[in-house]
Amino acid sequence: MLYKQGDFGYACFRIPAVVRATDGTLLAFAEGRVKDCGDDEDIDLVLRRSADGGRTWGPLQVVSEGNGTTHGNPVPIIDERTGRVVLVSTHNGAEPCPNGCDRDPWVQFSDDHGVTWSAAREMTEGKRPEWNFWYATGPMHGIQLKHGPHVGRLVVGASYESWDRVGEHVYGTHLLYSDDNGVTWNIGAETSYDDGTMIAQEVTVVELDDGRIYASARERGTDEGSRAYATSSDSGETWDVPFRTVPALATTDVQASLLRFGEKHILFSSPMHPGAREAMGIRSSYDEGGRFETWEEGKVFHWGPSAYSDMVRLDGDEAALMYEAGDVSPYEQIRFARFNEAYLETPNGTPPGIPGPPAPGPTTPDVSPYRNKTYVRGGARTTDGRFGNGLALDRADDRAEVAFDESIDLGAKDFTLTSWIRYSETTGAHAILWFHRVDRGTNPPALWLRAEPAANRIRAVLAVDRFDVAVQSPSAYNDGQWHFVALQRVRGELRLLVDGVQVSSAPVPDGSLTLGKEFGLDGIHVGQRLDGADRFRGTLDEVRVYRRALTGAELDLIRQRNLPIGGRLGLRLPFDHVG
Repeated sequence: MLYKQGDFGYACFRIPAVVRATDGTLLAFAEGRVKDCGDDEDIDLVLRRSADGGRTWGPLQVVSEGNGTTHGNPVPIIDERTGRVVLVSTHNGAEPCPNGCDRDPWVQFSDDHGVTWSAAREMTEGKRPEWNFWYATGPMHGIQLKHGPHVGRLVVGASYESWDRVGEHVYGTHLLYSDDNGVTWNIGAETSYDDGTMIAQEVTVVELDDGRIYASARERGTDEGSRAYATSSDSGETWDVPFRTVPALATTDVQASLLRFGEKHILFSSPMHPGAREAMGIRSSYDEGGRFETWEEGKVFHWGPSAYSDMVRLDGDEAALMYEAGDVSPYEQIRFARFNEAYLETPNGTPPGIPGPPAPGPTTPDVSPYRNKTYVRGGARTTDGRFGNGLALDRADDRAEVAFDESIDLGAKDFTLTSWIRYSETTGAHAILWFHRVDRGTNPPALWLRAEPAANRIRAVLAVDRFDVAVQSPSAYNDGQWHFVALQRVRGELRLLVDGVQVSSAPVPDGSLTLGKEFGLDGIHVGQRLDGADRFRGTLDEVRVYRRALTGAELDLIRQRNLPIGGRLGLRLPFDHVG
């Protein structure tokens, strides 16, 4: 691996970018984050070099030291005519920048293949004064044009955000280009949006065989899809048409990279999972970006957590992928993997995240029409419930598990979850229901309902399409009495009800809670988080899952009389016995 958390005195390394110098040396850049993995405060631009195609790497070099400020978003470009390495980057101040701040582009050079570097110069010509709320170069390698009237031009993708503190935010995407070996720069193709439909950021570029520039961007607006593209037919000076989304190029909300691999062959690297930062891989286009492969047709390099990436061409039919990855978090390491055409064509196999058959053990009946097999773990036993028996949980290892099934696939539909709870705890977090996934820093869709007595509340979170929506009660209801809790998605609203009274609501965006289920889902856990944390101490009874929004009258019938309300009932656990 190239970089690992804790190495060289840095807490974290992020944002890979890689180029091959004219003498064959590989230059692998990253952000060396001094304090933690956060995007601001003390960050240096660092570099490791390889003289043997990435088989071994030299020591870490600090190319641009933050000294308490943020130096990041590296975009290296090789000027093939002079051998110069040009590094464009973004700097901002020492203050935390969690929700926008003033950032500026800078440039510096190496004329000895990365051994030594000039001081950085602020590219005042590369930013307009009104671009005051955010600015970002790349990140990934830039390109030098090989076709058309501006052969030798250097081109970099960038994005910005403006806000006058009164009106709407304006989001923009543009190209920067240089015709003098990176000494001075011009703002080229530019587009902006102020309605939130398109928020195209983190721009990666490749030259097409007809001389057009193809730009691919991370899309964070309300248009469908997570990728957008635009082309420029005049060497980067204007866009042919504004950015458009590419829903068929399925990935999550993340940066990606482009690389020309051969004639009519362009590579695209990103996590393959459509809803989480997982399954780093490469997809090919054989028609100059008209269509990219699906993840099944492409090649997965790492099935686990992964995020940003870049690629570089090597000798012969080889190239390499530099990418963020880990076992628990995507940000544990930055790795380097060589590959060739034959490797890209090897089958992926079955995603390892797909769970096998559950371990045998005691079960409790699901009395819904689907009769989902429900396993009771940890020796949990029945006790007096709200209606008949309930399931007593000891917070040590007790819980119930239901394997994923279409009957409990809530997807993008309205739903209703209900449970009776009784507990007296005053500390900790106690999961009632947890669906499908645990966020390991990969931002997957999520749904959970949890009692949090230390914060004096019951809270639920629904996360879809980059948005986390939370609702919470004004009390923890930890008085040792029975309470009826219901959580619903109803016509674009998330609602939490306790004892028949709506205690909280929030607007929720469209989006599937099981996006990416082809990569594997774990079903539902009752009484704990999926990874074994936040176990419940107390008693749960009459857990139900409906794939529709129940009416208030139907909820009252369940709460008051425990009636068997039907209609898209996917799971009902009375917990009357375990055996």
